[in-house]
Amino acid sequence: MAVTEHSEEKYMRRALALACRALGRTSPNPVVGALVIKGEEVVGEGYHLKAGTPHAEVHALQQAGARARGATLYVTLEPCCHYGRTPPCTEAIIAAGISRVVVATLDPNPRVAGRGVNRLREAGIEVKVGVLEMEARRANEFFFKYITTGVPFVAVKAAMTLDGKIATRSGDSRWITGEDSRRFVHTLRNIYDAILVGIGTVLKDDPLLNTRLDIPDQRDPVRIILDGRLDIPLDSRIVATASQQRTVVMTSTAADPGQAARLQDRGVEVVWIDSSPDTIPPQEVLKMLGKQELASLLVEGGGQVNASFLQSGLVDKVYWFIAPKICGGKEAPSPVGGEGVARMAEAIRLKSYTIDRFQEDVLITGYL
Repeated sequence: MAVTEHSEEKYMRRALALACRALGRTSPNPVVGALVIKGEEVVGEGYHLKAGTPHAEVHALQQAGARARGATLYVTLEPCCHYGRTPPCTEAIIAAGISRVVVATLDPNPRVAGRGVNRLREAGIEVKVGVLEMEARRANEFFFKYITTGVPFVAVKAAMTLDGKIATRSGDSRWITGEDSRRFVHTLRNIYDAILVGIGTVLKDDPLLNTRLDIPDQRDPVRIILDGRLDIPLDSRIVATASQQRTVVMTSTAADPGQAARLQDRGVEVVWIDSSPDTIPPQEVLKMLGKQELASLLVEGGGQVNASFLQSGLVDKVYWFIAPKICGGKEAPSPVGGEGVARMAEAIRLKSYTIDRFQEDVLITGYL
């Protein structure tokens, strides 16, 4: 039976579903899924589990065994053709006798970038590229941003009332959104490499910034605190749990070295940035995180931190919750501070946004 566009998309969707099982687990490498199809039967499948372990293609080929000869391989990202922590997947594909490879999208990594596909074609294997390409790129949006720029993919998460408040005039913010919305936020923390807040959020809320999903393989993000004067209390919950969850405080060179030493004694990493204690430049923060191979960052800050990232043009994506509540009050804070724009034509606009419901809350997710 001839392969149709519909069946190709069906198999690639299965491969993408496999890939997404490892979201947050392969960083700074991509998530990848693969299927080996003989006739119309899936004879092998696999996905990349963790950086440094065998790639998706290898798992799928091993499961297929001898049935891989003459079969078609569906893979969500171009197979690698270089030696890294693992051997090149192109050679495993050739050795297995695969006759046709369907690739969702090319790999933007300069070490691959079309070379993998070319190697397969040189070996006489038919290659097709571009099946569900947009879906595959979205599945690896963290990797695509990081590998091409050296800095993490940045998302801002905010929750506000119908009248645009993130707390009441007294500072009370528990809870703006419902339980389902808050659980979704924990699914985000489970896949993002790092989470960032400013010292104001720490002083006001004393948060833990961990993942609470009650699932066996949940993962806590690295906690990043912007604190130009090292005002973070030694008895805060973040400092108290620094030995259990990696915690980085980014501060200015004007901060007290003695306080830095006390934090380090409790397991907190202190990173010095040459800046005013009032403003830690977000560009410098991202450079530091990129050097540490943190490929994605979830910003859950207050109005000033959100404004600094948005106004610097550094945000890739937003998750914006709106709850059907009205607080009122000119002193009640909003999710984006700073000076703001002078004209509506200058407002930041979202692209490719979606709208979802979580009980009575609305979530707008979009790209900048």
